[in-house]
Amino acid sequence: MTESDLRAILGENLRKYRNLKGFSQARLAEMIDISPNFISDMENGKRWLSSDTFVNLAKALDVEVHELLLPPDLPKDEVVAFIHKYTQKASNMASNAVIKSLDELRKQFLS
Repeated sequence: MTESDLRAILGENLRKYRNLKGFSQARLAEMIDISPNFISDMENGKRWLSSDTFVNLAKALDVEVHELLLPPDLPKDEVVAFIHKYTQKASNMASNAVIKSLDELRKQFLS
C-alpha cells in the first residue's frame, strides 16, 4: 500500500462521514479551522494531513481516527504493515491518539 492509496481511502471515508453528518466542506473546514480547499484536496486524494488535523477531523465527524483509514477491501497484511510504518514516525500527543486508533484497527484485522 502506498501513501497515495491511503490518501484515496482517507478521501473516500472523509467524504462519506462528512455527508452522513450533513456538513458541507466549508462547514467542516470552519469547525476545525482549516480551508475548504484543504478539505476538497483531502477528499480527492491530493493532500495528506498532520496528526493534529487527523484527530480534529475525527472529533468533528464523531468517529474514531481509525475509521477514517478503514479500507473497504484491502488485504489485512497491507493494512498492518502500513500501520506499523506510520506509528514508527509518530512523536507527539496527537500522534499518540492516532497510534491508539490505528492499533485498534490493527487488532480488528488480526482477529
